[in-house]
Amino acid sequence: MADQLNKMRNEIDAIDDELLRLVNTRADLAKQIGQAKKQGEIYRPDREAQVLDRLQKLNAGPLSPKYVTQLFTEIMSLCRSMEKPMSVTYLGPKGTFSEEAVLNRFGKSVTAVPCASIDEVFHKVESGMASYGIVPVENSNEGVVGKTLDLLLQTSLKVCGEVLLPIHQCLLALHTDPGQIEKIYSHPQSLAQCHEWLNTNFPLPQAKRVVAASNAHAAMIAADDMNVAAIASKKAAEVYKLSIYAENIEDDPRNTTRFLVIGTQDVAPSGNDKTSLAMSSRNRPGAIHELLSPLAQHGVSMSRLESRPSRSDLWEYVFFADIRGHQQDEKVSKALDEIREKANFLKVLGSYPSA
Repeated sequence: MADQLNKMRNEIDAIDDELLRLVNTRADLAKQIGQAKKQGEIYRPDREAQVLDRLQKLNAGPLSPKYVTQLFTEIMSLCRSMEKPMSVTYLGPKGTFSEEAVLNRFGKSVTAVPCASIDEVFHKVESGMASYGIVPVENSNEGVVGKTLDLLLQTSLKVCGEVLLPIHQCLLALHTDPGQIEKIYSHPQSLAQCHEWLNTNFPLPQAKRVVAASNAHAAMIAADDMNVAAIASKKAAEVYKLSIYAENIEDDPRNTTRFLVIGTQDVAPSGNDKTSLAMSSRNRPGAIHELLSPLAQHGVSMSRLESRPSRSDLWEYVFFADIRGHQQDEKVSKALDEIREKANFLKVLGSYPSA
């Protein structure tokens, strides 16, 4: 048995040696590509999506698709950093789900910059103080993040990608004694996502529910008060040195938040893309049907439609839509041309690989 174990360990050592050589070769090639591109884009969402898709198809196991994606996301992150350092802003402070979305999409070899608000995330990218930003846009249970949609209308930035992050909420405190908990802090969406669990385990008025700017901010408050708990992530417990009283307290185990990557670049087609639009119709009967009919006529699927007040005229609305395909695809391009003729306003927010 000992001889067999030694033989397998020697095989692993040999594989590790070869992996190290190959990863360094890949990093050297990435560095050469960076030198050749000079001022070109370092982050290529289309190219990275194609790499991950190809590797998923090649994967014969036993690694799961999730772990293959994690492994090669980190390898690409390291290689990107050999080309040029990159910073990504997110809604902070440290320990938010937005930070998890940054690591999920860009890996750990980027500088993650926390911001106090979604407005600040946009500002830092617009001003060139950060390479990209990640902002929440909708939750599967609680709907859209209105602030993000409003800012997408105003900005010159483009949507470069999306991240779908499963949201698992935890109740955190300095201890695990429920009798000491008098207040529970969290972001409004997280309080809503855990509403039934809270009603069962901490019914009002036993523990007051208090709104915080973010889950991580709630964790910061809990870290200074024995009578306060916070609804936040496991990462927040680690960052703020809190105990986990309960895990996975969200009412819906499928709870997922969608984040958008914002930047200055137009993303090339990857072969599996999505395009986000903002548009408004003329104020007359049947205008919405008329506005959307080119999508059906050209066989373009729509996966989401939301409305927001335009903030310019009373009772005027802007419609946000996600459609399948890239704006350079022939049928999508033709549909957009026709919508442009019918709409009061049309803004293509970006085309990007579908998560």
